[in-house]
Amino acid sequence: MAEWIKALAASEIPKGGAKKIEVGTKEIALFNVDGTFFAMDEMCPHRGGPLSEGQVEGGVVSCPWHGWEFEVKTGISPVNPAACVHTYPVRVDGSDVFISV
Repeated sequence: MAEWIKALAASEIPKGGAKKIEVGTKEIALFNVDGTFFAMDEMCPHRGGPLSEGQVEGGVVSCPWHGWEFEVKTGISPVNPAACVHTYPVRVDGSDVFISV
């Protein structure tokens, strides 16, 4: 059964920002898109690039290594829907961000 884990304070990621966090043994990229938080696996499935270091534009993150793109909301590539990254439910409670893993 999934468990809600406190990831960080919402103030730690400004709008338009991202941060790599560790939840248990998982590395997760957490994004703040206009005040809404999204979480996905940190590693790009292509060559393991750090998605939290990629540029986010229009709700799509581009891997900084080779440019593979994924929608932060769904984890699906808008270019190749067969390519995807696992996403995690996120909620904000007060000033804290929680992820369900």
